[in-house]
Amino acid sequence: MTKMNPVFPDNFLWGAAIAANQAEGAWNVAGKGPSVADAIEYKSHLDLKDYESHMAVSDQNISDAFLSLNNERYPKRRGIDFYHRYKEDLALLAEMGIKIMRVSIAWTRIFPTGEEAEPNSAGLQFYEDLFNEMRKHRIEPLVTLSHYEMPLKLSEKYNGWVDRKVIDAFVRFCNSCFDRYGKLVRYWLTFNEIDSIHRHPFTTAGIRKEKSAPGQAEQDVYQGLHHQFVASAIVTRDCHTKVPDSQVGCMLTKLTTYPRTCHPDDVQAALKKNLENYFYTDVQVLGSYPPLILRELELRGISIEMQPGDREILQQHTVDFLSFSYYMSLTESTQPDAERIPGNTVLGVKNPYLPASEWGWQIDPVGLKISLLELYDRYRKPLFIVENGFGAKDTVVDGKICDSYRIDYFRAHFAQMRAAMHEGVELLGYTSWGTIDLISAGTSQMSKRYGFIYVDQDDEGNGTLSRLRKDSFHWYQKVIATQGGDLG
Repeated sequence: MTKMNPVFPDNFLWGAAIAANQAEGAWNVAGKGPSVADAIEYKSHLDLKDYESHMAVSDQNISDAFLSLNNERYPKRRGIDFYHRYKEDLALLAEMGIKIMRVSIAWTRIFPTGEEAEPNSAGLQFYEDLFNEMRKHRIEPLVTLSHYEMPLKLSEKYNGWVDRKVIDAFVRFCNSCFDRYGKLVRYWLTFNEIDSIHRHPFTTAGIRKEKSAPGQAEQDVYQGLHHQFVASAIVTRDCHTKVPDSQVGCMLTKLTTYPRTCHPDDVQAALKKNLENYFYTDVQVLGSYPPLILRELELRGISIEMQPGDREILQQHTVDFLSFSYYMSLTESTQPDAERIPGNTVLGVKNPYLPASEWGWQIDPVGLKISLLELYDRYRKPLFIVENGFGAKDTVVDGKICDSYRIDYFRAHFAQMRAAMHEGVELLGYTSWGTIDLISAGTSQMSKRYGFIYVDQDDEGNGTLSRLRKDSFHWYQKVIATQGGDLG
């Protein structure tokens, strides 16, 4: 029997990940315009597992949001003040040994409404300074171009991505980034979790049901998705042209689903869930809509309007690698009494063999290996895990945070990554989600913490914002230093 290599390859990219709307704060500083994230309210009265209600937004909610300039009810406006503290934070990440850091560029820092003729120079300068500081610490930037922070004005004027005009606005924004940062950034992602447009269309694509014609909301979501597919292909082409050594990836919420039982109906239900999940990467990696999806849309009465040349650009400008988030697995069943529990902004049937976090997300390290094997076998492109982690409440005792539960989570997942690579999967790297504690995407909480670095702030925004190394900080530092050889 061939022994498993005890370490990851020397060129494996150990990293960290945050998003601008959850970390930067400074939501109205230096010319930045309002984004969809700035209208998301913290709803402390809701069940933590009711993600749909946490992320739901109406026209009235948005009007109310901008009558208020406070940050207490709108936590993503304040984030963790990464905008002003990034040098301190990058120094901590460099101390940990981080080789790559996934960040996003807030579109409204560069084009405040999305339709300006010229970019905002202060916004351009901020990210240039950020990337230079990362380079100073020998941290490679991995930049997401759209991560739940599109201009609010485009949502109001066009119902977000439903209108094809938004493609041009996005392409202009992306090209401004390629022109300014092409010498500093090699790795790019187009859309964060592009599949999430169905789960939370407002945060993903600025789409509001109230702006859709009666009975047309689902049609509008698929039309908006098509426009994002086309935009992704265009900017992939442009990035390859302007940044010759660039690598462009797509990004999927990997929702690995098992049949709840071996009953053929459950197996079929799980198969359909997984085929739907693959749909988004089929288009961006393989370059065309899957025939089964097109038939399903036809049967549902959904017709996607495509312009001449759309199919060709999707086919000609596919991505270089596939990145994804993985937090948990789900099961599926046709049984009406099957208990459903939450995952990453999605509901699935409870798996009795798995433990779960306080937020109900089931912990399945083997599911990560399964996901890696499935994705690599299907696409045969390099993979990159760009989100993974354990959300939990941390307690500071005598200035220390003993988060052995987080270490246990990562240890088990890293072992499965290593096993998948041993079996032939080409895995470029790994960026842990929320390496520095930040505002939760789903519930807008601060108390749901993912980081190796603690940030002193509560759900209402109280605290000093001081940073503190958790026990997991030192553990991840050791993992990186030994190239994954020491997971103890």
